[in-house]
Amino acid sequence: MRLTSDFWVSALVRRVNGTGAFAALSNKGATEAGAIFIKFRNFDGTYDLFGPAPQMVYDETKLDERLFTRLKSGSAEMDINDDLEKQKRWDRDLWIVEIEDYRGDRSELFGVVEV
Repeated sequence: MRLTSDFWVSALVRRVNGTGAFAALSNKGATEAGAIFIKFRNFDGTYDLFGPAPQMVYDETKLDERLFTRLKSGSAEMDINDDLEKQKRWDRDLWIVEIEDYRGDRSELFGVVEV
């Protein structure tokens, strides 16, 4: 059984804030299964956008794991916000977590795969 989006996002925010970085929820989606997007602020002021990874990359033995793929990298905040607004028009149940971590190492925060 997969963790609900609400539970997973709450755990992510606690985990990020516990590492010395900062995370906040900017859009609350469907409790059970809303898609999760991560807006990541880099040390140079640019942003990366991460969205749910395709189902084909998931390991069937790790059903509670959530993986993300980079949708945009090194972008202006306005560009990321525009993409998220378009996504919200298509899917009103999505979650948006904003993270600032100036250490630059997001590998301990959430799983990222390249597709």
